[in-house]
Amino acid sequence: MEAPGDQEGPRLPRGDDPPGNARETPRQLSREQLFVLISAASINLGSMMCYSILGPFFPKEAEKKGVSNTVTGMIFGCYALFDLLASLVFGKYLVQIGAKFMFVAGMFVSGGVTILFGVLDQVPEGPIFIAMCFLVRVADAVSFAAAITASFSILVKAFPNNVATVLGSLEIFSGLGLVLGPPLGGFLYQSFGYEVPFIFLGCIVLLMVPLNVYILPNYDSDPGEHSFWKLITLPKVALIAFVINSLSSCFGFLDPTLSLFVLEKFNLPAGYVGLVFLGLALSYAISSPLFGLLSDKIPHLRKWFLVWGNIITAGCYMLLGPIPVLHIKSQLWLLVLILVLNGISAGMSIIPTIPEILSCAYENGFEEGLSTLGLVSGLFSAMWSVGAFIGPTLGGFLYEKIGFEWAAAVQGLWALTSGLTMGLFYLWEHSRRRRSKLQNIVGTEEERTALLPDEI
Repeated sequence: MEAPGDQEGPRLPRGDDPPGNARETPRQLSREQLFVLISAASINLGSMMCYSILGPFFPKEAEKKGVSNTVTGMIFGCYALFDLLASLVFGKYLVQIGAKFMFVAGMFVSGGVTILFGVLDQVPEGPIFIAMCFLVRVADAVSFAAAITASFSILVKAFPNNVATVLGSLEIFSGLGLVLGPPLGGFLYQSFGYEVPFIFLGCIVLLMVPLNVYILPNYDSDPGEHSFWKLITLPKVALIAFVINSLSSCFGFLDPTLSLFVLEKFNLPAGYVGLVFLGLALSYAISSPLFGLLSDKIPHLRKWFLVWGNIITAGCYMLLGPIPVLHIKSQLWLLVLILVLNGISAGMSIIPTIPEILSCAYENGFEEGLSTLGLVSGLFSAMWSVGAFIGPTLGGFLYEKIGFEWAAAVQGLWALTSGLTMGLFYLWEHSRRRRSKLQNIVGTEEERTALLPDEI
């Protein structure tokens, strides 16, 4: 079935198209597009709430069960590792499995395993508890990968000419999930104990399943000829994948470390620790739609967003502790301010990545259709997962060895490296295109000169 936006207007614009280049789409959403937005918003909200709920209190609960900070970081990180593997598989076989079935099945399993996580406090401490934590997180990762991979593909299929705007707008719900998850989880944990936060959120996700079964449209397509390997070996795509790695690693780093640092440094109760995460999530949710709109209206800004977003993120992590060499005293207001800036810089960097990968894929011969969208969305999820695995795992280890201040600075170096590398690539790309245009002009002039005697 064709998405409403496919019947009129061209495909996703190239990265250097002029701002107003053939982007006429109906101002009013069709019924089908509205249903797609509702479905995508439900998975963004539900999945982010379930994901972020662990931050404020699980590290402390794990300590009671005799789990070290390093192992806690690995429990957070294993989610991303299996999300990576599952995203690659689901992205490759999206067409064969069916986007709608993959979306609904992933949401159903995710709700169920979130409830299971709530009964883990009944498991004996030690190796059995650790093993069960890993098992439930792996199941949750696979289900999340299925739902998100399908969601990205369906969104881009339904809104081919406004990809960044739609993805940026839906990040409001991702941010809302990140905003609500930690304080809600912390409050329910403080008021009712360990089980209630997970059971409550798991039931909310399960209640969304029948709604999506009813409203989500089916999209059919033929399997494509291209592979993940061909996509990731495109130099520009490989560098954007590195950017995605660094940004997700920065987010993941905070999961096992920030709550412990705040508890230790400022002596806040668990319920208030969740509010510290609020600055990051809220600023990300508010800024993402703006960067999405600008990315679609003025495509050449995407490269600047990618580069400067990473550089600003690097600066934020240097100041998060802050790094001791700066001799700045750590204060709660400064920490929250830096998290707000980090949320804005993250939105600046993340939103342009999928449009940039899509435009690069189309320029290199990838067919337009659900198959390519599955590859791109699977690649994004997989690369995000690589960073989200390394971030908590390395973060937990460095936190134990060198403390939060230096660990955050090390994390910031990754973002700085990816931003500078992306900037150098864009400079090289600009130079190459300029050289190519000059050669074409010279060649045209030579042809004219050669024809002049004949014309005379």
